[in-house]
Amino acid sequence: MSSAALDLRPSRGVYPEREEPNLGWLDKMGSRVAGAVSRRLRSRAAAADPVIRWAAEHEAAHASLDDAGLAAAARELRPVLRREGFRDELAGRAFALVRETAKRRLGQRHHDVQLRGGWVLLQGMLAEMETGEGKTLTATLPAATAALAGLPVHVITVNDYLAARDAEEMGPIYEALGLRVGLIQHDMLPDERRAAYAADITYCTNKDLTFDYLRDRIALGAVRTRRRLQLESLGEGGSRADRLLLRGLCFGIVDEADSVLIDEARTPLLISEEHDDDEEEDLYETALALAEQLEDGRDFTLRERERTVELTSAGEDRLGELSASLDGLWKGPRRRAQLAEQALTALHLFRRDEHYLLADDKVQIIDEFTGRLMPDRSWERGLHQMIEVKEDCELTGRRETLARISYQRFFRRYQRLAGMTGTAHEVAGELGSVYRLAVVRIPTNRPLLRKELPPTVHATQEAKWRRVVERVRAVHAEGRPVLVGTRSVGASEHLSGLLDAAGLPHRVLNARQDEGEAEVVAQAGQAGRITVATNMAGRGTDIRLDEAARAAGGLHVIATERHEAGRIDRQLFGRCGRQGDPGSFEMQASLEDDLVRAHGGRVASLLTPAARRDDPVGARLRDQVTRRAQQSAERRHSRDRRQLLKTDDQISNLLAFSGRGE
Repeated sequence: MSSAALDLRPSRGVYPEREEPNLGWLDKMGSRVAGAVSRRLRSRAAAADPVIRWAAEHEAAHASLDDAGLAAAARELRPVLRREGFRDELAGRAFALVRETAKRRLGQRHHDVQLRGGWVLLQGMLAEMETGEGKTLTATLPAATAALAGLPVHVITVNDYLAARDAEEMGPIYEALGLRVGLIQHDMLPDERRAAYAADITYCTNKDLTFDYLRDRIALGAVRTRRRLQLESLGEGGSRADRLLLRGLCFGIVDEADSVLIDEARTPLLISEEHDDDEEEDLYETALALAEQLEDGRDFTLRERERTVELTSAGEDRLGELSASLDGLWKGPRRRAQLAEQALTALHLFRRDEHYLLADDKVQIIDEFTGRLMPDRSWERGLHQMIEVKEDCELTGRRETLARISYQRFFRRYQRLAGMTGTAHEVAGELGSVYRLAVVRIPTNRPLLRKELPPTVHATQEAKWRRVVERVRAVHAEGRPVLVGTRSVGASEHLSGLLDAAGLPHRVLNARQDEGEAEVVAQAGQAGRITVATNMAGRGTDIRLDEAARAAGGLHVIATERHEAGRIDRQLFGRCGRQGDPGSFEMQASLEDDLVRAHGGRVASLLTPAARRDDPVGARLRDQVTRRAQQSAERRHSRDRRQLLKTDDQISNLLAFSGRGE
């Protein structure tokens, strides 16, 4: 969407959002082609040189104003932006205001590359910016400009900590320009949420925002017009518009966009209500007891990659024999098999300290992409309750879905959507075809000095961990800080035990110890510091070096396993070498890693015997096996996202036909 095409007039609907077209097969194919073409055309259109020149010209004039004069300049700009849109001169004028205000209030002046990134965001595209290039400060440029034009702005990030930090740190810029800032946190009450969304710019998480949208959809039902709601307000009960939380979906800026729009887009978000059933605990206990008597390979087949279980015909017969004396649901072969398969899934495919933690005597899901806990989330169709019984926790009620939506459908409803991240070009095609987001790479402010060491893939996990400890010891001896990334809580704690045994002092950051995250990350750049962290270390936080660490060669990052998406490995490696700092990184993996087991497939099993050879050929084969497993995982997840979008469209069509909302 060009700047001229943006309609800044108030929406006629009570809830501004983009209407989703119902695309047929031909339209969807055309959309994919159009996405590929538009990425080139819009990348050229992203040239921000005129805006940067206008910003420099206006900055000189703004520098002579006092604070009251800057606030007055912001007030004068509001009606002009509303009337004329985001043409180059006006965008440059607004950027200059934000830049001068940031310099005075925060002591930070936007670099020209940040102005370029801000223009890309204002155009409704995705800015790919290297770690440490100041994405948080960059977002203030389009957020303030759009808010001055009268658009409600949502700045969306991946967790409460980052939302609160960014709102607090960037708040003085907005306030000086006469803009109100709101903050959404997961434990807020409806009235508090409504007030936060009423602000000019609201910082929030992707999950909170989407759930609040679903709550609004439930409140609105089929009513979408302002006139109908105005008529409702004349009645004694008032209008349902008074219960809405958001003001619509006008302009969204998504931080860590690939994490939100790609990695987390494989499962829908559901709003559900709990139903207690005293008999269900006995049902789950019986299912687990029966499942423990079934034999892997004979009675059932595990599909690690899909995280599903399928009973064999022998298993169905065996299950029938074991449950012959039971009544109720156990008399029905189909329901009996479903219960057993769900119990087998809970027993064999969901592991403590990898997929979930026990915290406060509750089963709490671990986000596989960030390593953080999701205390308000649960697995559906009785799986969560199966795991609670397995872990001897108090049983929560089974949940019935009231509303659901995928991230793909939700974010496409923004009238203008933008994003920023350090890793997007690998999934530029999907971002273009699904979200209509063109990816534009922003140059770094200073040359990158980051060094990549050759990856090492070991035959066994034992050999890998031994080598990781050796590498940590060697780099630590040089006086350099070391960050070791792991994929699970269990792996981080296993490595912590090995480092303790080796006499290497360190800090651990994972879902079990995430309260002091900011402090741990802040200290991770000190000379000689050793930090072991799950994936949360790769998102949203800068590791700043002290002078001794910089002189010794900067931060060294060690990845201990390939992730299911290469972008997430790249995010971890991006923790070093920020803003022209020195740094280096390496990969230490093994043929026994979970990734190879789940996604290696037939090729991995054929190559593994030769890959275990202790020679250059074996080393190359080991590297090839892990890379192929990663590529297989990426393809699988891409198919899952496409299937979810297709399913979501089908459910939406059925609900529309029946007259029900999402």
